[in-house]
Amino acid sequence: MPYTNRKPKRISEEVIEMEQELIELQKHVSVQGILVQDLLSGVFRELEIWNECQSEDATSKSDLQFSETDKILNYDVDDPKVTLLETMDILLAEHKIEDVLLVLHEEEKNNPELSNLGENQSNEVSSYRDAFLKRKEILKDLLVGVCEQPYVRAADLRKALSGLVTLGKVSLAHQLLLKVYGDHLQKKIEDFLPSCLGYTETFAATLSQFVFSTIFLAAKESVLLFGDMPVITNRIVQWAEYEIESFVRLVRENLPPSETYSALRSVSICVDAGLRHCSILETKGLKFSKLLMVLLRPQIEEILDMNFRRVRRKIAELVNNDEMEFSPLQPRPPTTIVASSNIMFISSGRSLMCQVEEMLGQLTPKFILYYGGTILNKLLQLFDKYVDVVIKALPGTSEDDNVIEHKGSVFFKAETDAEQLALLGTAFTVADELLPMAVNKFLSPQIGKREEVGGFTGSTTPVSISAVEYKDWRRHLQHSFDKLRDYFCRQYVLTFIYSREGKARMDARMYVEGKGDDLFWDSDALPSLPFQALFARLQQLVSVTRDVLHQRDKLQKNLLSRLTETVVMWLSEEQEFWDVFEDETIQLQPFGLQQLILDMHFIAEITGWGGYPSRNIHQLVSAIITRAIGIFSERGIDPQNALPEDEWFADTAKAAINKLLGPLASDSSEVEADEHLLLQDEISDAEKTPSSPSSTTESSESFASANMGETESSVFLSDPET
Repeated sequence: MPYTNRKPKRISEEVIEMEQELIELQKHVSVQGILVQDLLSGVFRELEIWNECQSEDATSKSDLQFSETDKILNYDVDDPKVTLLETMDILLAEHKIEDVLLVLHEEEKNNPELSNLGENQSNEVSSYRDAFLKRKEILKDLLVGVCEQPYVRAADLRKALSGLVTLGKVSLAHQLLLKVYGDHLQKKIEDFLPSCLGYTETFAATLSQFVFSTIFLAAKESVLLFGDMPVITNRIVQWAEYEIESFVRLVRENLPPSETYSALRSVSICVDAGLRHCSILETKGLKFSKLLMVLLRPQIEEILDMNFRRVRRKIAELVNNDEMEFSPLQPRPPTTIVASSNIMFISSGRSLMCQVEEMLGQLTPKFILYYGGTILNKLLQLFDKYVDVVIKALPGTSEDDNVIEHKGSVFFKAETDAEQLALLGTAFTVADELLPMAVNKFLSPQIGKREEVGGFTGSTTPVSISAVEYKDWRRHLQHSFDKLRDYFCRQYVLTFIYSREGKARMDARMYVEGKGDDLFWDSDALPSLPFQALFARLQQLVSVTRDVLHQRDKLQKNLLSRLTETVVMWLSEEQEFWDVFEDETIQLQPFGLQQLILDMHFIAEITGWGGYPSRNIHQLVSAIITRAIGIFSERGIDPQNALPEDEWFADTAKAAINKLLGPLASDSSEVEADEHLLLQDEISDAEKTPSSPSSTTESSESFASANMGETESSVFLSDPET
């Protein structure tokens, strides 16, 4: 019973408490209502004041215009336009870009007047359009903000750009696209540059990969978002050209020193990588290979020039400390370009080819396609420099004091025949074998690839090595070697002709003074002693050439033929020699004419007997004989009575060769005749002065004018007879 009385009492207490809470809530609602009413009153008061101010400034328009807020507040809350604007505000606040774009698209589709900018619109429509466009502008700023975020995701970027395109902001969207890719590229480059010093040869290729891959991706994304419009394509091209120019500038600023092989290797790899990337871009209609090569050309030419100049300096230094190596070259693998036949070599030739091989080894295929012709020309200049260095190492006649020396300090001089021939053999091997072998190994394989680079069509034409260019290059190498050969022959002949006192061995007075010491007619007719000494000297040189120029038969014959021809040329052109015959105070004898003609036949027979006949020598000999007969005829000597038959001269010259070969070929020390004693004296004198001739300036000049190449052949060291 007591329990049932307590339960109704507790319920009544709870009811009383609830009633008190309801009373408090009613008071709170009442207070809030008063506050809202006061707020609305204040707002309407402010609007009235603002309208009054507006009416004072423009009385004629005050009744026709209302603010957007006033109109919205006076609109019916169920107006769909108000609802749309509120929906857009909510979506913009929540950054629901796709939903906002959908609402905008539908509204513009349902209300074409929103895109109409005409002035015949009602105030209501115009105000709504302004409010609509205002929210559209807010959306544009929101999309731009998304694109400008430093670490925007690719998907978000694509959505934002698509949104701008939907809003009609195509130009702005494309500009933002290029800016995003440009900033991304710049960031990659900035992160990479501090470490590029550790990758001196490949850093340019890495930069090329960064730049051209970014251009490719930007172009691809542009086509996906904006289509293949000419205006958009032009903007891509302009932006890409700017990035390529910046790339070339970075390469130039970070390359190793221009004269190093690292710089050559780096720029070569850069060209190879850049052109490969350009060929990929050309499939997208973007052609930048010509621009790339034009921008890189100054740097490439500087690096090539500096590298070849450095090699030329090294070659010039070799002559100061060169040492002869009289050991045959060891066989080398076929892949090594310095492999050659068994020939005496010197360190300068090896050093030259090592430098050339190392330098050509830095080049890449596409680099060679564009600069093969330039490299050939520079190799030719390099060999010209090498020839000049070799000439400095040979004995030479000074123009000032008739002392054999060259300007400048030269520590190494090739004094003996073997040393001089070794220098010639080296130069010949370099020109005839090693340089062409290097070109065939590194450059010629690129000739067939001209047609394989179709990606470059319309951009810039590769300038590799054609067969005509290669043949012309070989011809120039021959001319350079001919200069060295002719210099050697000139100095060698001058050494033989002139004694240390400056007297000429081949003096025409021996033909006008009767039977002198130089003529032997007591038993059998023989050539004059100078020509016998010449024959002995040539025999001695043949022996040396067989040892030094081993397996170089063609070079040996060419050299001996040119030496013999040089002697005949000197006789033909040396005016002092002919002045003796033309001097009317000197009595000429038929014996002298006969001896001169025999000497000429003898020297012609030497070439045939030695296996190096020359048409030029026979022509020069015939010209000398004809000239001599003419001079003697003018001086009153009848050739018909004074001279035997032509067969006699030829037979006598051959017999003289066989006779002179007897004592020279024998090991016996006996000398059977006085003429042989005299002959050995002449040979001994020649051996004492192998490279120290002296001559008058006039003789040197007249000889120089006559010794230049009379004949040129299209192949290297053609046979003298052809």
